[in-house]
Amino acid sequence: MRKTVLLLIFVMLSLAPRAQILISLLFGESLNSPKVEFGLSGGMNRSNIHSLSNSEAMNNFDLGFYFHVLMKNNSYLSTGVRVKSNVGGTGMSTYPIDNGAFDSIYQDGILTKEIPVFYVPILFHQRIKERWYIEAGPQLGLIYRAQDVFEIEGEVGNLRYERDVQNEYKRIDAGILAGIGYKYSKELKSVSYGVQYYYGFVNVSKTPNLTIRNNAFYLFVRIPIGL
Repeated sequence: MRKTVLLLIFVMLSLAPRAQILISLLFGESLNSPKVEFGLSGGMNRSNIHSLSNSEAMNNFDLGFYFHVLMKNNSYLSTGVRVKSNVGGTGMSTYPIDNGAFDSIYQDGILTKEIPVFYVPILFHQRIKERWYIEAGPQLGLIYRAQDVFEIEGEVGNLRYERDVQNEYKRIDAGILAGIGYKYSKELKSVSYGVQYYYGFVNVSKTPNLTIRNNAFYLFVRIPIGL
């Protein structure tokens, strides 16, 4: 786990200068204001489909950027975009697709539902004693791709088949997000890390009699840029 976190920090630091140039071109010098903090956010999330009893959690990589806008004293509006943020679940039973040979091969396999989403959190962010902070609010998501992954251990090795199922999903996901974090230093803008939990309220499935509501635990690191 320590190696994963160190690798993540290295990748984010390498991306920071490019991100700073791009964001600065888009938004100008206002991003360097004492009232605004922006940077890269990333880590791991462990997602599940809480509306399906046979769904098991799976691990995903998470990457995006964030903005903290000072409202009053130590209260902020926290937003941004999770550019890479998959949700879904694994460990489910496969289903037939009306192909005799395929159904015979994968009938005892494992199904994983992978649902990549652009998430936008809109959070009230309160800092406590300079280093700790709590945050909570809605998180909206745009589903841009979805696939069902069929896997089974065969005699010649593991078999895997990816089926595009985007047309079986609605475009919008939404729910509540809450978390807690800790800043590395007492400075106004500094590296921080923490955890969040997302609970989806929307059934994103178009399939009759199939309800899919996502949830996820996030372990994240935030690195401010443009200081």
